[in-house]
Amino acid sequence: MTESSSQSRIEDIKKFYDILACIEDHVKGCRTLAECNGGMNWPKRGVYFFFEPGEQRCCSGEGARVVRVGTHAITNKSNTTLWIRLRQHRGNASGGGDHRCSVFRKLIGDALAKSGDCQLPESWNIKKIEAAERKMELELEKRVSSYIGKMPFLWLCVPDEPSPNSMRACIERNAIALLSNAEETDVIDEASESWLGNNSEWPLVQASGLWNRDYVDNDYNPQFLCDMNELLQNWK
Repeated sequence: MTESSSQSRIEDIKKFYDILACIEDHVKGCRTLAECNGGMNWPKRGVYFFFEPGEQRCCSGEGARVVRVGTHAITNKSNTTLWIRLRQHRGNASGGGDHRCSVFRKLIGDALAKSGDCQLPESWNIKKIEAAERKMELELEKRVSSYIGKMPFLWLCVPDEPSPNSMRACIERNAIALLSNAEETDVIDEASESWLGNNSEWPLVQASGLWNRDYVDNDYNPQFLCDMNELLQNWK
């Protein structure tokens, strides 16, 4: 990356966090999934941005850095709402959950196990398992739910139709590419040495500093920042 393009990226990252600060004002503060439920006033569709305790920006300004960007309903005819997707990440009322429905949960679970915090069940990476095997996964699923449940997050209402070409998909893809350090020689807002993601079995998670696997080695189009700002201005 040239000096000029590196400077452009850091300026765009600053703009991104300025927009998130306005979103935080609009929704009256970050939430955690541990305190959320489906009865809250969720928009039907949107993009979400997770932070993580202990992970701070160090180049683009002060405050927490985003560690996960995601959305939902990016396949045609999908009926998944924003809350349904967040609930899948949160887990169920018993404290467990299903990492097969959430890459976010799987990435966290993999890293927790690799860090030595708990054991990885043999069935963890098998797509279809029996009920008895699922019981063996419960302890790790509970650890994942507890970990994700403490992560503050924000969300942006993006009321478009399900599609791979939706505005939500565009914002998700470009926000991840902007924040990712996977393909950058000039690292901006790098992960802390104690970040759990450093234990990930996925090199792109470690390199990017994000709990994302897709788009972390993409280029970004800064137009998405204008789109985010316009969506925020029109959010009633």
